[in-house]
Amino acid sequence: MTANEPSRSERTFPLVLKGRSVIQIAVNNPFRIGILGSGQGSNFVAIADAVAAGKIPAQIAVVLSDVEASGILAHARARQIPEQFIPPGQFRTKLEEAAEREFVAALTAAQVDLVVLAGFMRVLKGDFLRAFEGRIVNIHPSLLPCFPGLQAWRQALEHGVKVAGCTVHFVDAGVDSGAIISQTAVPVMDDDTAESLHRRIHAAEHELYPRCVAALARKEISVQGRRVIWKNT
Repeated sequence: MTANEPSRSERTFPLVLKGRSVIQIAVNNPFRIGILGSGQGSNFVAIADAVAAGKIPAQIAVVLSDVEASGILAHARARQIPEQFIPPGQFRTKLEEAAEREFVAALTAAQVDLVVLAGFMRVLKGDFLRAFEGRIVNIHPSLLPCFPGLQAWRQALEHGVKVAGCTVHFVDAGVDSGAIISQTAVPVMDDDTAESLHRRIHAAEHELYPRCVAALARKEISVQGRRVIWKNT
């Protein structure tokens, strides 16, 4: 090992399936999570509480937001977790190139093993995806592949489905199109409004997302094509 080569405890090794790297498995101790959000941060709170309770064997290394007054940054400060606002630039739905580089630099400096999107309202593009290939996850308020995109709960209600829900998935270059890690079904009631259905889906998210992050931190998940395999289920 040369002087500039990282030690074994610092390296990140790819899990290679069918000749290509699908998900990065880190050997850092502890497993380090970077969380990105734009809003109130309720999914961040659920994950942070699970970490504090020992249900997720990991450390939240940094919390980043594209909204300076976001609730997620306030929650991180209250928990004394490193947090940072990064101006997103002029676009509404994506990051400017300079902002994207700042996000990547902040996550890299924090040595994160997994990037967790918790209500982050920007589409991630090529350089970001390449920097953390196979190591970015998101939660979406529908049973994907149904109703990708914005206000999925409202789409579901207007479509007349009887079962809605939420999905944790890996992030790829598409919109809510990455491999599905896990899902929770939420029944649609006859008297549901978009708001009441959204509240129940949100509650389901707070249970599902920490379980998925814990499984990733414990290296209990492998990927075969588009299929995500849980070792202990």
